[in-house]
Amino acid sequence: MTTNVPVEKKPQHSWHDYLGALGRAHRKASVELGPSLPLLQHLNELRQRLFKALAAVAVTTVISFIFAKQLINYLASPVGGSQALVSIEVTENIAVYMRVSLLSGLVLGMPFVLYQLMRFILPGLKGNERLWLLVGVPLASALFVMGVAFTWFVMIPNAVPFLTNFIGITTHVRPANYFDFITTLMFWIGLSFEMPIVMMMLAKLKFITAGQLARGWRYAVVIIAVIAAAITPTVDPINMSLVMAPLMGLYLVSVLLTAIAGR
Repeated sequence: MTTNVPVEKKPQHSWHDYLGALGRAHRKASVELGPSLPLLQHLNELRQRLFKALAAVAVTTVISFIFAKQLINYLASPVGGSQALVSIEVTENIAVYMRVSLLSGLVLGMPFVLYQLMRFILPGLKGNERLWLLVGVPLASALFVMGVAFTWFVMIPNAVPFLTNFIGITTHVRPANYFDFITTLMFWIGLSFEMPIVMMMLAKLKFITAGQLARGWRYAVVIIAVIAAAITPTVDPINMSLVMAPLMGLYLVSVLLTAIAGR
């Protein structure tokens, strides 16, 4: 007796089925590749912003090269001008010229760099986040400039005569050592003036509160004294007090900004 075994028939596919499957595969690939397209666009925009920022710094550096001699003479005024400096190495003068030109170009080009950075970040922020950025970046720049100005007009006129005439020994100032000294001093004091911005950011991230800062003012005095002692190039208490006074004022401003950020 013959048993009929059912044979499984393969489904017949029409061209319509093939075209439908191809369309579904295309849509799936589009969904998978979708997130990468905005990423590539952001990277391309970042590249363009960085190129514009570097171009601005290059232009300001070229301008600084032109006026570097006048700038060097102005920065050397606390020791009697550039004529009072004594170099002992063949390449020392040109190294100082390059250093001052590059630093000046970077400082002059920094507003353009910050502008390009803000143009890249702002589209991805919400309304209140944009407000914090628009306020925070100019405020941070202004505080750094205030620190540099304080160093130049208050600290250096008191520190340089004390160091060069200490115990009556005549000092022949070298260009490399002198400009390294004043630029380092300007940078660190300018950076210490950023304390209110740092405190405000920490308060925004819920790490500290205005009440904690107000209650911990005794610890703040000790920490500021240590920072002032580390930054101040001299060992006398007068120059150390000159650094501590504005830092204490900035600490009070930090308490106020922290209270605003916490709300």
